[in-house]
Amino acid sequence: MEHDPFLRMFQPSELKIASEFLTNCLPFLSRDLCKDCVNVLSDRIHSLDPEHCSKVEGEGNSKAGLESEGTCEKEIEISFGTLSEVLGSVLPSRQAADTASPRMSWADMSQEDEFDEEEEDEDESRKAIDASPLKTPQKPKLSREQREDLRLKNVKRKKDFICLERVKGKLVNVVDGLELHTGVFSAVEQKRIVDIVYELQEKGRNGELRERTFTAPQKWMRGKGRVTIQFGCCYNYATDRAGNPPGILQREEVDPLPSLFKVIIKRLIRWHVLPPTCVPDSCIVNIYDEGDCIPPHIDNHDFLRPFCTISFLSECDILFGSNLKIEGPGEFSGSFSIPLPVGSVLVLNGNGADVAKHCVPAVPTKRISITFRKMDESKRPVWFTPEPDLQGIEPLPLDLNRRSDSAARSSGSSNHNVTSRRGGYGGRRGGGNNYEKRGYYTPERSSEQYDSREWSSNQRRGRPHPSRTS
Repeated sequence: MEHDPFLRMFQPSELKIASEFLTNCLPFLSRDLCKDCVNVLSDRIHSLDPEHCSKVEGEGNSKAGLESEGTCEKEIEISFGTLSEVLGSVLPSRQAADTASPRMSWADMSQEDEFDEEEEDEDESRKAIDASPLKTPQKPKLSREQREDLRLKNVKRKKDFICLERVKGKLVNVVDGLELHTGVFSAVEQKRIVDIVYELQEKGRNGELRERTFTAPQKWMRGKGRVTIQFGCCYNYATDRAGNPPGILQREEVDPLPSLFKVIIKRLIRWHVLPPTCVPDSCIVNIYDEGDCIPPHIDNHDFLRPFCTISFLSECDILFGSNLKIEGPGEFSGSFSIPLPVGSVLVLNGNGADVAKHCVPAVPTKRISITFRKMDESKRPVWFTPEPDLQGIEPLPLDLNRRSDSAARSSGSSNHNVTSRRGGYGGRRGGGNNYEKRGYYTPERSSEQYDSREWSSNQRRGRPHPSRTS
């Protein structure tokens, strides 16, 4: 133990605290481990305090056995990882203790919910001094601003999509301007958004929303019939029976943006997902059942660029290309495919919004998307009034060097360029906690499934990846 450089940073009394703490939690830490792994972990923990180890062994090892299903008497946050990482979360180094440097794990971030406008002040009673001489040092409490800053810095942003096609005789990157942002919404926030969407759907079914707000067409063929909920304006997808062309119907009324959706818009601006010059004032919610799709299209220019769409519940692919083809009901083919992780935000701008068409093939399972757009002022409904609380939103300060480093690392990952993509692909299913099983984004899961994909030079030139062809 005396030769370990990490342990030399702590006093014997501190290591004793760590040993007792980890020994008490050993049944939880060792759950689902094999017997040999349990013994190795137990020996390593006991080596921190030989005196405590001898006492525990004298009393018997039943508490540390694999069969024990007991839990700690106190609820204590655990950071999983190496022993050094676990000890680091329990006993911060002297330098960290002096500076009270904030620390936040990915697990913490996945549980964050910053959508409340105000946080209640902490109860002063929580600051009561514990008289115990073996008090475990508490993890520094982060302020709202500190938590938001840490989460903002850990948002992953991919902006280097490339798909070259010949358009009007010239070779053009038809997906230039696309951006994919992950880590913007925690698992808890995603659940809250999804719950609100289902509440709005129920209100629509019960006639509690304006007539043009909620639409649930009959499913007369595969891919047709997804539920839509529109706020801010009524958009006409095709020429209707009254002869109105596709675009915003200026004399049709819909409900205003829900409060939570305005909080989402503020997040998108403050976290550098959308620019403050293009704050959305309308949105459309799409609720997909299995087999539903969106056919190839370019968004109407009654809406400004950029705009964005957020994905919930399940991952799906979105296809881009200047010449997307319809292969059958809910089946399309194109030159470029981007997987949309759960909780991700796809921003469409430039060629990606105006040169390439995009579509969503028939989804393999339940999915929700929310598309936020800003209306051209000359196309706004006659009854429209700008939301006062969406005025003057400013982005938070962001370390540009960090963004450059992140972009450089991202450029080493794949450009998802394929020659064809059809509906009917299999969805990815992740294990783990309940949020993953229910389809809520967690940063670890997204970075593993998205950023780590490797593509060969042949695939970047447009040849299909073997695992992604139908």
